Amino acid sequence: MSAAAPLHTLTIGAAGPRIAFLHGLFGQGRNWAQIAKTLAGPDGTGARSTLVDLPDHGRSPWSREFSFEGYAAAVADTLRAIDAETPWVVVGHSLGGKTAMLLALQHPELVSRLVVVDIAPKSYGTLERFSGYIEEMQHLPLGELTSRGDAEARFEEPNPGVKAFLLQNLRRDGDSWRWQANLDLFAADAAKGTGSVIAAWPDVAGGLQPFPGPVLWVAGSDSSYITDEDLPAMRALFPKVRQLTVKGATHWVHTDAPEIIVEALRRFAHAGPG
Repeated sequence: MSAAAPLHTLTIGAAGPRIAFLHGLFGQGRNWAQIAKTLAGPDGTGARSTLVDLPDHGRSPWSREFSFEGYAAAVADTLRAIDAETPWVVVGHSLGGKTAMLLALQHPELVSRLVVVDIAPKSYGTLERFSGYIEEMQHLPLGELTSRGDAEARFEEPNPGVKAFLLQNLRRDGDSWRWQANLDLFAADAAKGTGSVIAAWPDVAGGLQPFPGPVLWVAGSDSSYITDEDLPAMRALFPKVRQLTVKGATHWVHTDAPEIIVEALRRFAHAGPG
């Protein structure tokens, strides 16, 4: 993906703090649309939220090779093009959380505050937990589909929530269907096993100065993505971190507990310096 290729964004709200939302693997910016609308308020002045489609997702360009450095650079270019003068509150979930952390470390002048949702600055080993989803998506016979209902009937994922989440990546162009997500890239990374780049944490981060701004680290109590052992590594890179664990929430904290996330973001984005 060319560094000059713009990422697709949608901005909700007309005034207030600038907030950028970075989604997780197989997601897209509009996954955060309802939270952004709530933050904007009825008059649109509560916050200006920009929903970003990361590279290889949604309506954004595809990459030839995955790298967190490339993702962070693309987001940095995109945010600067929208508003280079106002520091951003950056919210990242999962894959977007890793991207947001690297963005804050490499481009601290762009980021005033950081919210990391259910991910830690560490390697998760492999993409094994996503391999089945990738295979299901690749096995869907796109050339035979007659409608979205047909796609839903043929798609083998038993969990209705997961099925709906993955099928949001399916797009129809005329009489043909395609995946918006860069499945071949993700499948190639998953095939690397413990060499997965997506599951890893980029080595470059270790040579960077700690991020000086406030950081809110959100975890789901029913998620295994963050453990107590992750706190020292998080504090080393983000000394002003504070934790929020949302009771009863899974890895998709913002879907499970949107009211809590909205209130936390509202307080955090409008807080004073430091």
